[in-house]
Amino acid sequence: MIVVDGLHKHFGGFHAVDGASLSIAERSITGLIGPNGAGKTTLFNVIAGRLKPTSGRVSMAGEDITGLTPHELFHKGLLRTFQIAHEFGSMSCLENLMTVPGAQLGETLWNAWFRRGAVAAEEARLRDKAQEVLKFLTIDHLADQKASQISGGQKKLLELGRTMMVDAKIVFLDEVGAGVNRTLLNTIGDAIIRLNEERGYTFCVIEHDMDFIGRLCNPVICMAEGKVLAEGTVEDVKNDERVIEAYLGTGLKNKVKAEVAHA
Repeated sequence: MIVVDGLHKHFGGFHAVDGASLSIAERSITGLIGPNGAGKTTLFNVIAGRLKPTSGRVSMAGEDITGLTPHELFHKGLLRTFQIAHEFGSMSCLENLMTVPGAQLGETLWNAWFRRGAVAAEEARLRDKAQEVLKFLTIDHLADQKASQISGGQKKLLELGRTMMVDAKIVFLDEVGAGVNRTLLNTIGDAIIRLNEERGYTFCVIEHDMDFIGRLCNPVICMAEGKVLAEGTVEDVKNDERVIEAYLGTGLKNKVKAEVAHA
């Protein structure tokens, strides 16, 4: 579904993404791991249109989408969430979901004045869909709660719910587990698996929790210093010498080896 070919993103002399090439298969849940500063979020930002690439190419279902804006990609079904949730705090959870679909009839003054029946009918359909999404995510009891008053984990579920309000084809999740307790993280994981299996969603997930990655993701891609280092099952990647070195550093890795040999 997504093919990244020789992607570079430079900030002055710093190469945040340095010739990365990878692919994300349709209907997969692909994990993206790597130490801090590996370039994972920058890669997401380039793919999702928040940053223009220095060079390289991104394609989606065979179509070149390099450099398209976030709203253009949104209409193609490519969405992303953020490590820090971006909710409308003064609005209810239900209202947060109802704002997602674009080009709503009530957005124009003409329709608001002269097509009130059509506007009301569309709003009712969106309300029904939003209530269905909240129920799917097991947070329907928060429908009327202000989004600013719910927990961090519930905000992550709400962000996931936004992707369900449109015809999402692929969703990029940036550290969905950050600051989330284990119970809610399991709920988020369950929702991702159900969306993948029942509704055909494709996911790419940045996450540091390897138990969460291991439960959800196959394949797993590891980045370091802006490059793709390894790809495979979670066990293959965890046991890869290059991945161990990227996380532990050469000196510490050799020290661990020496201690094991001595033992």
